[in-house]
Amino acid sequence: MGVFARAWRLPAHRPQLSKHRPGVYKVGMKALITGSSGQIGTNLSIALMARGDTVDGIDIRPNAWTREIPTRLLDLTKIKPDEVSSAKDIDVVVHLAAHAKVFELVEHPDRALANVIDCFTALDFARRRNIPFIFGSSREVYGDIHHHVTEEKSADFVVAESPYSASKIAGEAMIYSYGSCYGLPYLVFRFSNVYGRYDNDLERMERVIPLFVRKIARDEPIVVFGKEKVLDFTYVDDCVQGIVKGIDALVGGRVQNETINLAYGSGSSLVDMVNIVSLALGKTPKVSYEPARPGEVTRYVADIAKARQLLGYDPQTPLSGGLPKAINWYRQTGMI
Repeated sequence: MGVFARAWRLPAHRPQLSKHRPGVYKVGMKALITGSSGQIGTNLSIALMARGDTVDGIDIRPNAWTREIPTRLLDLTKIKPDEVSSAKDIDVVVHLAAHAKVFELVEHPDRALANVIDCFTALDFARRRNIPFIFGSSREVYGDIHHHVTEEKSADFVVAESPYSASKIAGEAMIYSYGSCYGLPYLVFRFSNVYGRYDNDLERMERVIPLFVRKIARDEPIVVFGKEKVLDFTYVDDCVQGIVKGIDALVGGRVQNETINLAYGSGSSLVDMVNIVSLALGKTPKVSYEPARPGEVTRYVADIAKARQLLGYDPQTPLSGGLPKAINWYRQTGMI
């Protein structure tokens, strides 16, 4: 999406502009992050606080990994937009809150509706306060299109492969309409299979990498749904690097009203992933294979040229390098 010409009034409070790099903000901004107890939200919050920013976290549950992040327990489906926050000094809203498991939303489509309501509440809060808005979308919006690499314009909003992808399509469409009608600056990031630190709360949500790591480490059998799947796995530090660059660019007024893939930019099969995990653990996996489940994407490799060009995004961690880092963290936290 291009930059809209409509004038937009900056919020009364904003971080001081750097005298050395015009258009680039110094640290010290305040970010309201929904889904701050999730994997990406936890890593992003810690990264922002480490550089001197303030985080106002919102989630429906306490953080399972750390107490460092100031978090208010709120259900965005049950409050009005004006009730999201009373703070007057918020510089950016980063909306990450979502029910995120594709197959679970096939079984429980009401959770997809909750995703849409969550997005509306956070988005309309940002509109009322004139605060730039960042949305955590997903590669699921592209569906199962089997391109060699997938660029941002490839999304077809007429077709939704699953209730989860429909909820992300709805969120994106609403954001684009707010940019058009109200001049609200935004960035939409489409994530892809983010893994690594703070992703092992398996009792709440089963993610394939920590699940397979734990089962292989225990010599338990695993089931691969879709032996033919090729996906773009993104190490969490690369993902957070991209979001932080996006926050700085959006708040600084350098980049706005864009939809951007954030991924590693290279595909790996689930078989590749299982083999790397097994090698890192020194185990022989007990694997069986089943067809991909309804609603699941079987091929996606992101075109990240736009992220490189607009944000200077530069992912550093291939799956072969990220999985050993993740496994080391699992060991440190006692998961294996």
